[in-house]
Amino acid sequence: MKKLFTAVLLSGAALSVFAQAAAPAAPAAAAEKAPTAQQSKMGSCNKNAGEKKGDERKAFMKECLSAKADGKTAQQNKMKTCNADAKTKALKGDERKAFMKECLSK
Repeated sequence: MKKLFTAVLLSGAALSVFAQAAAPAAPAAAAEKAPTAQQSKMGSCNKNAGEKKGDERKAFMKECLSAKADGKTAQQNKMKTCNADAKTKALKGDERKAFMKECLSK
């Protein structure tokens, strides 16, 4: 009986050592899941694309993803895009203000 009890204790101790050795691997796996710079850029461009669809969205995403980091924030880039859209639609005055407010809030 003593031999059986000793064997159970030793195997339990060995299992706990192996369990503790495997524990530090978990934080390293979490660090690998952090988004890459390209994934972050894709998320930002996707957010700025708003409700654009079809060819307009494809063109926007292509331009956004290929753009170099020019030191501008996402909001500044969004302002530039909204300004260009307002200019294409030839909006002026209150119409332009309303359009810009809606475009920038997306």
